[in-house]
Amino acid sequence: MPGASLRPLAWPSSSQRTFSTTSVSQNWLRPNRPEKSKSRVGRPRIQTGGSMRGTTVCWGDYGLRMKDHDRRISSKQLQLGYDTIMRKLRGSGHFKLYTRVSANIGVYTKGNEQRMGKGKGKFDYWAARVPVSRIIFELSGNVHEKVVREAFRLAGDKLPGQWETVKKGDPPVVGVTKLNAEKGITFESLKRARKDVEPMSKDASDDAMVISTIEGPPKTVSTDTETV
Repeated sequence: MPGASLRPLAWPSSSQRTFSTTSVSQNWLRPNRPEKSKSRVGRPRIQTGGSMRGTTVCWGDYGLRMKDHDRRISSKQLQLGYDTIMRKLRGSGHFKLYTRVSANIGVYTKGNEQRMGKGKGKFDYWAARVPVSRIIFELSGNVHEKVVREAFRLAGDKLPGQWETVKKGDPPVVGVTKLNAEKGITFESLKRARKDVEPMSKDASDDAMVISTIEGPPKTVSTDTETV
């Protein structure tokens, strides 16, 4: 077309992904923006409603899962476990390591000889709240299973708590109970009551309330003996 300037097409930058509709992944060891307010000490979210989210391998072939108790893990400890796995698998072939948690909780510490009260601590480090039975690392690639288990074992020794290696296709975990259809441990069996209790009728419940109010609080018997 006459009069039109032909400009060379520039390749997209590293922050622009042409064929992707999802946002660019953030740094998993620290958030991009600082916290607006200080985070409380808090506790990891306990999945009491029967949720099995995050207990199975989704992206890779193997995973490292916590099995003892929920806790808070610092970003330095997570980075140490990540580096341990990468160092052990160096030269073992083509593989990819996925992270399932992110250190997005700020931890604030208070110095010595400070008065009582809250709100005086300064930022110390970033951490992640990891609930029990949560997978934090996943691995995919052409790597032998024994090598992967050894790498995850070394990483578990660097991290606080007890860890186990799971494979893709292993049954999920509800709380700390592993589902096993062969042994009869299913999600439906966990929802059933463990003991059959007959419902109390309204008349019986009213009689029990009347008896408890008449008798009053329980009496205590003194065991002290007089000395002669």
